[in-house]
Amino acid sequence: MIPRTLFDADLEGFRHSVRKFLEQEAAPYHEQWEKDGQVSRELWRKAGELGFLCPTMPEEYGGVGADFRYSAVVIEEVAYAGLTGIGWGLHSDIVAPYILNYGSEEQKQHYLPKLVSGEMVTAIAMTEPGAGSDLQGVKTTAVKNGDHYVLNGSKTFITNGQLADLVIVVAKTDPKAGAKGTSLLLVEAAWDGFEKGQNLNKVGMKAQDTSELFFQDVKVPATHLLGSIEGQGFVQLMQELPAERLQVALSAVAAAEAAWQWTLDYVKERKAFDKPVISFQNTRFKMAEMKAEITAARVFTDRCLELHLDKKLDIPTAAMLKQLTTDLQCKVMDECVQLHGGYGYMWEYPIARAWADSRVQRIYAGTNEIMKEIVARSF
Repeated sequence: MIPRTLFDADLEGFRHSVRKFLEQEAAPYHEQWEKDGQVSRELWRKAGELGFLCPTMPEEYGGVGADFRYSAVVIEEVAYAGLTGIGWGLHSDIVAPYILNYGSEEQKQHYLPKLVSGEMVTAIAMTEPGAGSDLQGVKTTAVKNGDHYVLNGSKTFITNGQLADLVIVVAKTDPKAGAKGTSLLLVEAAWDGFEKGQNLNKVGMKAQDTSELFFQDVKVPATHLLGSIEGQGFVQLMQELPAERLQVALSAVAAAEAAWQWTLDYVKERKAFDKPVISFQNTRFKMAEMKAEITAARVFTDRCLELHLDKKLDIPTAAMLKQLTTDLQCKVMDECVQLHGGYGYMWEYPIARAWADSRVQRIYAGTNEIMKEIVARSF
């Protein structure tokens, strides 16, 4: 009803390519990946070959230097298809920018081409058993010892945790300095003392590998510090979080749009009392209400995408966006399950998976309660 003006013909061509790839290379295998608890590494490599990973990466690091709209297309198409096991967004648009924006030239030359190709899968380890949205409460330590750090601690709920070859670890290099003692370290999974715990059994997103990570006296070369000096980690995290929350919003709105369309198709076909479910006023009104709210969320999200492209998306606005769109996503999923009736609760129906998958969106990237607090502090 309201045309999206951000995406030109080239971008729509790219969207078509991503959609076709997902239909052929991901959708037929996603049920098996749910049983496996992770997607295949082959999918990552194929995506890398076609330029679907890290599309914004500059050419000197193996990318094509596209703008973030190309990443947005990938995020949306994965969400439209309900393929929540695919952790490309975190890899391409959270981890890679940390290395690009704060890494040394040596770090960038060594790692970024491998991220673009899919040779290396990445994760970021923030959350701990006792510290979630409160990043200042991180207990993992990295103690300097000559030319390396000794890393000790544990992380949990880490997306891409089982597949990850490289992890950005949030640690305290100066535990007495609070937030100012936080640093980010590049840690390879193959190093001694780095162990991956169990692949966590979640309510939803069952094809997404989400893991515990343990670090026991891991020797991290001092050259693997992100940034020129220690203690920059908290500032780096705060600068990158608006982009992460935009990604969550892009996914949330796309998932809501997909669920609405699945439900429209269903209520047109399904009959109750010898007439289509869509013929009941309650159904039409519920569909109309959802359509209005999703449309409003889409317009807000696209405006925030424009701001991000202009490097003007601020922390409170991104927090509002994340909170609003994920609350709406969960609301839409619940309404759509209800309109599907008993079938909406059956796992083989996409809406059941989408309903289960959506709930975590209000928790990660900062809980929605934290988002409200961020907004309130900006008054």
